[in-house]
Amino acid sequence: MHTITKSTAAACASFLSAALLLAATPAGAQSSQSAGKKAMSQDPQAVHQSAIVIDTHADTPQRFVDEHWDFTDPLNGGMLNYDSAKKGNLDAQFFSIWVDPGQYPANASARRTLELIDGTLEQVRKHPDKLQLCTTAEQILAAHKQGKFAVLMGIEGGHSIENSLGLLRDYYRLGVRYMTLTWSNTNDWADSSGDIDDTTVTHHNGLTPFGKDVVREMNRLGMMVDISHVSDKTFWDVIETTKAPIIASHSSARALTDAQRNMTDDMIRAVAKNGGVVMVNFHQAFIDEQWRQAWAAQKPERQKAQDALEAEYKAKGLPVPYAASNKIDREFADRLGRAPFNSLIDHFDHIIKVAGIDHVGIGTDFDGIPVPPAGIDSAADFPKITAALMARGYSAEDVKKVLGGNILRVFAAVQATSDHNP
Repeated sequence: MHTITKSTAAACASFLSAALLLAATPAGAQSSQSAGKKAMSQDPQAVHQSAIVIDTHADTPQRFVDEHWDFTDPLNGGMLNYDSAKKGNLDAQFFSIWVDPGQYPANASARRTLELIDGTLEQVRKHPDKLQLCTTAEQILAAHKQGKFAVLMGIEGGHSIENSLGLLRDYYRLGVRYMTLTWSNTNDWADSSGDIDDTTVTHHNGLTPFGKDVVREMNRLGMMVDISHVSDKTFWDVIETTKAPIIASHSSARALTDAQRNMTDDMIRAVAKNGGVVMVNFHQAFIDEQWRQAWAAQKPERQKAQDALEAEYKAKGLPVPYAASNKIDREFADRLGRAPFNSLIDHFDHIIKVAGIDHVGIGTDFDGIPVPPAGIDSAADFPKITAALMARGYSAEDVKKVLGGNILRVFAAVQATSDHNP
């Protein structure tokens, strides 16, 4: 297993210290008195407002392109917009660039990927006073200092590169800073957890030689390698191949919720040893075992409804819009009620205990899941995470790491190991 050098680790630790100092001291503010600092450190609301909050996964770009929806518009049924981000003190968002492989042919993945990237970049162009495209950890800090919302991008699913390292490099040049190696579908070079038990799918026993080349090229570029969605064997192949810390952009703990998409404790410990970070997913089927089982029991009926929807759009010669398929999932989710808020916090708590406080973060999957757990309706509810973690005994410093400090450190470390010559 490759690890970052001591000098790189020290530089990134120094970067993190600076980041947390900046988070604690807003631009133009004077240092507080010791008594004031102590009072602030015990107040969850004050702690949350002083932190840099980063979410590594939201599927909102589908709305930009398919619904012609603007990030500054009202939520209109969504989970993330500019106003909710401001209310929840969300400072930076990695927008997921996800191409549904069931709706777009393999040779059309790149076009759809580019359309979603364009839709995201257009939001920045339209709102330069509010939004800023960021491609480095330092730029996130600069945007925060200027009071702007940091827009970042991550590709969800290696099928988007259409087996081309050239396309991977092009996506990097356009601003993409992580790639999830697979979505729920196994591609030509990496196995997915989503179809690992499907005997009709050709699997590779993890990463192919080309798949390892993809990981190495991502390391060279300074693009974070994301192992959410991959099969267990693919995960271990990545650990053996990468020279930089990795991320799980939206995964939870399998020890608590037995979903194949979640990570085992051994995997979580391996991410910690690698220097990476696990970002907790808010999907109820990944954070609450009872809800997961009820959701699984609905699958035949839910699939029947989805098949009917697909047939309707196929007759029109059109792909199924994500909003239409998600509407069906939401209707079925509503029948089950919502998982308890504490189930979500249990996953944060468990991963912290297994990996350590330096290796946990937030990866909501907003706008890509039917409904979050009780108490979480949008990004405006992020302060509840801070309050719940502090109620369980975590310090202000601990919580700030979870909210954004950890992913800032990893992002900087990955870019420090690149050759800075894409």
